[in-house]
Amino acid sequence: MQTLPIGVQDFVQLRQDKLLYVDKTARLLELINSGRRYFLSRPRRFGKSLTLSTLDAMFCGRKDLFIGLSAEQWVNEKSENPSPVLRFDMSSLGTYSNSDELNLTLAQRLTETADDYSLQLRFNNNSGDIFRQLIRALFKRYGHVVVLIDEYDKPILDNIFDFKNVHDMREILRSFYTVLKSCDEYLRFVLITGISKFSKMGVFSAMNNLEDISMDKRFGDISGYTQSELEYYFAEWLNAAANVMNISHDELLVRLKNYYDGFSFDGRTRLYNPFSILQCLNKGELRNYWYTSGSPTFIVKYMKEHQISDPEEYRHIEVSSDFADTHEIEHSTPESFLYQSGYLTIEKSQGDTLTLDYPNEEVRKSLVRMYLDEIYHVRRYISLGNQLWEALTNGDIAQAVELYNTAIAGVPYDDFPNRNEYWYRSLFIMLLKGAGIVSYAEVHTFRGRSDLLLHFNNLTIMLEFKFAQKSSLVPKMRAEGIQQINDREYAKSYASGGRKVITAVLVADDEKRQLVIAL
Repeated sequence: MQTLPIGVQDFVQLRQDKLLYVDKTARLLELINSGRRYFLSRPRRFGKSLTLSTLDAMFCGRKDLFIGLSAEQWVNEKSENPSPVLRFDMSSLGTYSNSDELNLTLAQRLTETADDYSLQLRFNNNSGDIFRQLIRALFKRYGHVVVLIDEYDKPILDNIFDFKNVHDMREILRSFYTVLKSCDEYLRFVLITGISKFSKMGVFSAMNNLEDISMDKRFGDISGYTQSELEYYFAEWLNAAANVMNISHDELLVRLKNYYDGFSFDGRTRLYNPFSILQCLNKGELRNYWYTSGSPTFIVKYMKEHQISDPEEYRHIEVSSDFADTHEIEHSTPESFLYQSGYLTIEKSQGDTLTLDYPNEEVRKSLVRMYLDEIYHVRRYISLGNQLWEALTNGDIAQAVELYNTAIAGVPYDDFPNRNEYWYRSLFIMLLKGAGIVSYAEVHTFRGRSDLLLHFNNLTIMLEFKFAQKSSLVPKMRAEGIQQINDREYAKSYASGGRKVITAVLVADDEKRQLVIAL
C-alpha cells in the first residue's frame, strides 16, 4: 500500500516520496482553462495548501512529478516555457499585534524572494510597492507571473476582536492585494485562498476581477475527498481498516460516511475532510481527529463574545446564498463563522436560499467539546458524562441534577451575564451530548411542548425547565412547572406499551447557581 500523506501539504514532497495522491489535477486544469483570477475559501485541514502547491508545480513545468496524472501532457508542454511563480503563505508570517509589523514583514519576505531570483529592488517599508516592483521585474525577465496566496485572512483572524487593529491590518492587506489589479497585464494566473469570506469584500474591495469559486458547483470537489475517490484511491487501506476493526468492508463505509462525510460547499457535492479520514485509515480507529487537531481561535473568541449558548439553534437554519459575504468582520453572523470554520455546511441549496447543518458526527461532537472546554470550562466532563448516563438510564433524576450542579459550580458565571432558563437548559443539553446521550428539545405533544425529552430502552424522561432569579421564587416556579406538566399531560403520549415515563421540573435557582428538582 502507498503511504498515506499525513501532514504533507507540499506536492513536490508528496510525489517524490511516492505518497498516495488523490489526483485533482483534472479539476485544476479546468480552473486554469476557465479563467485567470480566482478566490477560494475553505475550512482548515481541507487541502488548500496542497492545491496551491500543486498549481505551483504545474506552472513551473515539473513534468517529473506528474507522470500518470491527468495533467501530465499539459505540464510536459509547460516545461518548455515555465512561468515564474510567487507563492505566499500568510500564516507563515507569524502573529502580529499591529499593522506596522505586518507591513515590514511582508516587505522583508518579498525582498528575500527577489534575492532568490537575483532581482534588485528598491527597498522601502511599503510592502505594496515592493510587491509591484517584484511582479514587474519577474515579468520583464521571465514572462507572465503566477501568484498564489494561501491563508490571505490570517492577520485579520488573529486580531478579530481588536477592531481598531483589524481595520489597520485590513488597510495594509488591501493595499498589498490591490497591487494584483494594477499589475493585471503582467499576470498569467492568480488564486487566493483562506478560511473566511467575510473579510474578502473589505480586503479586495478594489479587486472586482477576482472570481469567487467558493460555492461554485464546477469546483465543489476541488479539495476534499468524494465518496468515489475514497473507495477508488484508498481501496487497500479500507480493507486493512475493516480487518483491524473486525467489521465488513460495507459496514466500514457506512460508519465512515456517518462520522466523517457530509461537507458541502455547493449544496450538491459531499466531501470527506482529508485530515480526519487519513488519520482514521492510518490508525484503524473511528475517533474525533478534527477536534484534537485544534479549534480555530477566532471561533472560540466569537462564541464567547456573542454568548452563543446552544449549537442546536443552528441546525437546519435557512440563510440567503450570500450569507457569508458580509463586507466586514464586525457585522458577521454566528452561522457565518460556524460555516467558514467548517462546523456548519450546506445541507441543501434551493434558489437563493441555503439550508445549513452540521456535516457529520465528528463535527457535531467537536462543537460540543468546544463548548464544554472553551465556553463553559467544564472539567472532566467525560467522566461526569459516564456518571450522568448511568443515573439517567436508572431513572435517578436527583443524581443527574447533583452531577449537573457539580459541573456548573466551575462555570465562570461572569462570562455569562444574561443567564436565563434557556442558558441552564443549554448547558444541561451540552453535558448530555458530551456523554453521547441523545436528547430532544422543545418536543411537540398534542397539548403543548416539553422542554427536554430523553428516550432509553423502556424509559422516557420528560424534563420541564423553569428559571428563578432569586431563591425565594423557586417554590412558585416549581409549582408552575408541575401544573404545566399535569395540565398539558406531557407524559400521556409516551405512557403506552409498558414504557415507564418519568416527568420532572428542574428549577434554575440563579441566586444559588444550581438546579432544584421537583418530581
